Formats: sequence, C-alpha cells, structure tokens
Amino acid sequence: MPKHLLLCDCLGTQAIDAKAIADATGLTCPRVHTALCTREIDVVARAMEAGVPVIACAQEAARFTDLAADLDHPAPECVDIRDRAGWSADASAAPKMAALLAEALLPSAPAKTIDVISDGACLVIGAGTVALPAAERLSGALAVTVLLTDETDPQETRDYEAVQGRLVSATGTLGAFALRIDALRQLEPGGRGAFRFGAPRDGAETACDIILDLSGKPPLFPAPAKRDGYLRADPGDPNTVTAAVFEAAQHVGTFEKPLHVSLAPEICAHSRAGKTGCTRCLDACPTGAIRPDGDHVTVDPLVCAGCGSCSALCPSGAISYDAPPVAHLLRRLRTLATTYAAAGGAAPRLLVHDAPHGAEMIALSARFGRGLPADVLPLSVEALAGFGHAEMLATLALGFVAVDILPAPRTELATLQRETVLAEAMGGAGRIRLVDVSDPDALSDLLYGTRPDASAVEPILPLGSRRQVARLAAKALMPDATATVPLPDGAPYGAVEVDNGACTLCLACASLCPSGALLDNPDKPQLRFQEDACLQCGLCANVCPENAITLVPRFDPSDAALSSRVLNEEEPFPCIECGRPFGVRSTIEKIMDTLAGKHAMFADSSAGRLIQMCDDCRVRAQYHSESNPLSGGDRPRIRTTEDYLSKRRDH
Repeated sequence: MPKHLLLCDCLGTQAIDAKAIADATGLTCPRVHTALCTREIDVVARAMEAGVPVIACAQEAARFTDLAADLDHPAPECVDIRDRAGWSADASAAPKMAALLAEALLPSAPAKTIDVISDGACLVIGAGTVALPAAERLSGALAVTVLLTDETDPQETRDYEAVQGRLVSATGTLGAFALRIDALRQLEPGGRGAFRFGAPRDGAETACDIILDLSGKPPLFPAPAKRDGYLRADPGDPNTVTAAVFEAAQHVGTFEKPLHVSLAPEICAHSRAGKTGCTRCLDACPTGAIRPDGDHVTVDPLVCAGCGSCSALCPSGAISYDAPPVAHLLRRLRTLATTYAAAGGAAPRLLVHDAPHGAEMIALSARFGRGLPADVLPLSVEALAGFGHAEMLATLALGFVAVDILPAPRTELATLQRETVLAEAMGGAGRIRLVDVSDPDALSDLLYGTRPDASAVEPILPLGSRRQVARLAAKALMPDATATVPLPDGAPYGAVEVDNGACTLCLACASLCPSGALLDNPDKPQLRFQEDACLQCGLCANVCPENAITLVPRFDPSDAALSSRVLNEEEPFPCIECGRPFGVRSTIEKIMDTLAGKHAMFADSSAGRLIQMCDDCRVRAQYHSESNPLSGGDRPRIRTTEDYLSKRRDH
C-alpha cells in the first residue's frame, strides 16, 4: 500500500507540484498544506491514526515525533525538501523533490556496532596550575589521576591522585588506553607536614578510560580529533579548558561504536613472501587504525574513525566501507537518477557533502540566499573521503552530468584530490570538481554559474564490487574508446611490462601475484598476463630477482583487458633421458656453460649430465650411479636354520 505523503508549502514560500511528485514516487498525496506544524497539526494527527505518514518537513521533525509519542503512534518519516529544493531561485523543482523523497524512503542498511565501556578512569596531563583545578572539578564524576609535567607540589586533598613523570607512549582509545611513564614519582601521603613525591622510577605502565591533555604539547595520537576518549585543550585558554573538562565528564558508560569498514584479508595485496606490495590504506589512514599483519593488513575497529579513505583507495576491495555498505550508496544514487528522470527532470547534477557541515551550508543558502539550483541534487554521505573514483564514475554513468564534492574543514582532501584526478582520467574529465568553499552564497554562485550540457550516456546498473562498477562506468563514459588511457601514478589499474632480455621465466611473479593477473602455463615456459585483474600493487616488481618488471598505470576499455596475453615465452629444454620438457632452454644452457666441467661437483661428464635431466630422471641416475651418496654396502645374506645347524656341527 502506498504511503501517505503530507506536503507543506511552508506558509506559501515554496511551489510544490503534488501530482508530479506522487506520480514519480508512488506516494499518495491528496493536497498541499500550508502550516502543518502549527494550525494544521490536526491533519498530521489524523494521518498518524491511519498509519505512518511521510512528512515533507525536517525542520519540525522533533515536534511531529513528540506528537506521535503523545498519541502512542510510531514516529513519522520526515524528509527535507524545502531547504534542499523548494527554497531555490529556480522556478520548478518537482523532479528534484520527487528524487529526494524516493531516496530518503529507501530501507536503511542495518548498523553494525561494538560496545565500548568506559568506567570513568581519567588521566589529566599538564602543569599543576591548570591540571590540578581541572582534576578538582572532575573528581566528583570521574576517578581522576593527574600526571604533573612540572615540579608542582602535591595536593593536600585525597579526592584524586597525583603523580609526576614523563609520558613515554600512549596507545588505545576510549575505555582502553595504555600508557608508559618514565621518571614516575608517586605520592607518599604518610608522615607529618606536606605530602611529598617518592623517588623516580622508569618503565611504569598504567591504563585509563579517558585522557584529558592540558599539557600544551604536540598531541599523543595522529588525528587527535578522531581519537575517542582523547581530549585536548590549550592550557592558556580557560574557555577551551572548561569545555574539555565538561566533555570529559560525559565519557562514562557504555557507548556504541560503529564498525565502519569490513575486511576481506584473503584478497588483500599488501605483501607476499616477505615482500611488500600495496600500502595505499596504510599511507592514507589518519588515525593509525590500519597495521600490517603478515600478508595482509588488519584494522582496529576501536581506533578507526570511519573517514573512508581506505575504502576509496583499496584496489582489491579487501577493505570496503560498511556503515553503510557501498552497495547501499550506489542504490541511493540510482534511485535519485531514475526518480528525477521519471518526474521529467533532465541533466541532473550531484552535490556530495557530509551531514553536519554540508547540510548547514545548504540550509543557510536556502534561508538567506538563492538556495541550490533545481538540477542540483544533494547527497549526504557518512564518509566524504570514501566517495572515491568508483562512486564518481558510477554517478556520471547513471545520468548525472556533473559531480560536485563539498568538503568539510576536517575532510581528508588528499584522498579526494587523488580520486578526482583518477576519475577524470577514466572518463569524467571536466565533470568532477571539489567545491572547497565555506560561504553559503559562494556555494550558490558557483552552482548557478556553471550548468554543464546534458550527456548521452546509456545509464548503467551499478552492481558488483567497486572495481567492477568503475570499469563498467568508465566503458559507458567512453563508448568509442579503443586505445588505452594513461592514468596517474599509483592508479589501481594498468599493465606490466617485462624486459624479455632480463626475464629468466622463474615465474616468482606469477606465484605471488595476489589477484591472479600474472599466470604461468603448466605446459611450457610462458608468462601470461590479464590486465583487468592487475591491481598495480607492485609485488611482482618487488619480487623479481632480475628487476625485469615495470608497472604501467593505464586503463584499457576494450575487451582485450579481460583475456590473457603472453608477456614472455621460450623454447623448453627436453630431458636428455626421457625427452620430457622440464625447463627453459636458455636457462639450462646458461647453467651448463657456468658449471659443467668448471665446478668441482660437476667436473666429470656424468655429473654434468644431471643438469640436463628432469627431476625424475635425475633421481634415478643419481640412485644408480657409483657415487650415490645414499648407497650402502651389499645387503647381508639371510641366515637360515641350516646355517645355525652347520655352525653347531663345526664346533
């Protein structure tokens, strides 16, 4: 049964085409209201009696939710179409409104979380003039220990602990910090007179749930703002210190930590046989949550802040964003594109932004400026840096004519810039840009000032892995391309070139290739290559003993990339005993020239012949040779009863 849609023109400040929206979304919409949140609130109450309505207003969502609770009904679904579409300098935004409603009503992906428990053990670090008053204020809510970084005398209260020392290392996150302290001096509260600190000692270890860093020194962790439970403040600014103290007091209890990424270690291309290959995620992770773990990497879910860079950069899909999954994001993109087209819209543009910063920019632009153009569809994502080249290309291949990305002040720009360059090279040239502005009016001016022409792309169905979606989208964006397209260094697509003069066909590269792009031939000495599978991880080049392999970043849009081709092959050498080919002729002949008759072990002709034999024949020849190192004397004759009887007769 179609859901009941309540539309409101917000005191007549936006034009709404109810029929066009209802036809495109399948929602029932009998009329457009004017003041659902005030004098027409009874309409909302009656709609709740009939079911769970969809209310096209997000500003008053709390009011409608409270009403539902008072009436003992489920909370309604509230969708913002006013700030994002209705308040616009363009006249008609019905296709955009329909698209936003359809996308908002998609079933949400189930959230995956892990419980983090903080018992309130807090370490305050800093000089006594700042750290001790902060500890005094926190002592009523937390179990506080102060690590004094100066020679301040001990406090006279026992409401909290105080020590002196030098913090050497700190690891962990909220509820699980581990610290190592040198020159530790603990309080000695006994005796008469003032308290004093004991003798210093090194190598002390401790743990806590929360760290309040008031030292004014460099942060203890990379990307400190993303480390749960680690709070910093400038000790010279009383306001920031007060705010940090207040926030620290809230870090007690059980918290749900989202599991931001999923890991498939079996397809990770980090390393093989002690040789390092891909390090893209390790290089990009701002928090240090990703670490090498043998042939693959591992992710600490408690430290991971969910920036998404690893998912955008991973060439194999071993790490993928999972809160929500990439497939859910692609489904949102397709819903926006298809609904917009079904409602009569043409040449849509996508504005990708994060939830707090981008949404506020759009709301301010709508209320006090020109708002967004009617052809610009905003898309809020959890991890902006995770919107990589695959998502950009998929957006264009779904029918969007442009992709604008609005970064927040703390967005990892390096990953976005790298992925934008890659997407432009793979068919998105001139249609993808980073909109790094902080003024709502500047955002509107930029979007109204550029309106790309419509593209003639046949929309794709974005299914499969990110790598598969990227290839499908790139082919759709370059339908007439036949030649290979050069890509920037570090791109996850490309070929390998082999110096046939140096290559000995040892096939170490094929045996260690994590994606199976490099292949051998069991029937003859041959190295084959399938370009579509190549991750450009660099393992083959690093493991090659002859340095005969060079990576060539490029994209081959033709079907030739899906089949294997021969990179190097040689004539096999036949065994001189059985005739079975067992090696490369040039290699065997080179070994013969180097060893036969020249090395002590191969001085005679029979030993030199062993080099020219296959494994089976070599074993047989060695076993039957006079110089067999495993041979023993003649086997003793079996003694019989007659032997024993004759010996007795002789005596």
